Amino acid sequence: MQRTTRQFTISMPPEMAEAVLDTAKRENRTVSELMREAYRAYRKERVRAILEESQAETQKYNPMGYTEDDVVRLVKEVRSEMVAERAAQAR
Repeated sequence: MQRTTRQFTISMPPEMAEAVLDTAKRENRTVSELMREAYRAYRKERVRAILEESQAETQKYNPMGYTEDDVVRLVKEVRSEMVAERAAQAR
């Protein structure tokens, strides 16, 4: 039968290893459960950080904070102004 999990060997300072074992014992959990939870927390934090970085980068190119609706409205306004200017020039 094929395994449904993968095994990893990790190294950590003795104090940290003891803290992990103590936490696992205190919470009636396995070290594997703690490591899986730690990775999920790490991944969640990384995704949040990447989103924040992306938002900050996007803000550089949209300092006014325009939304898609704003863009549609502004394009219509500019086009209306251009039509009005052409009509005024044609007179």
